[in-house]
Amino acid sequence: MSVDKETVRRIARLARLKLEEERVEPMMEELNGILAWVEQLKEVDVEGVPPMTSVVEQRLKMRDDVVTETDHADALMINAPGGEDHFFVVPKVVE
Repeated sequence: MSVDKETVRRIARLARLKLEEERVEPMMEELNGILAWVEQLKEVDVEGVPPMTSVVEQRLKMRDDVVTETDHADALMINAPGGEDHFFVVPKVVE
């Protein structure tokens, strides 16, 4: 897989990044280098290797999900800049 200049511009637009025209060529080379490295990873034999989330095996401590405090909605809403029926009201961020 290869990334061309138009793809770099499209990725920058989707990520809402302002990418100067002189940075398009170096970014294209960087992305192609990253993709080449990922292609090399496909050559590694991982047969029989279990999926993992960390190189150090960890077990999360679990506890019962028990409600310990209730009826604090009014106190929490005091600090909110806006609220409605115990819900926070925030500005719209999605176009």
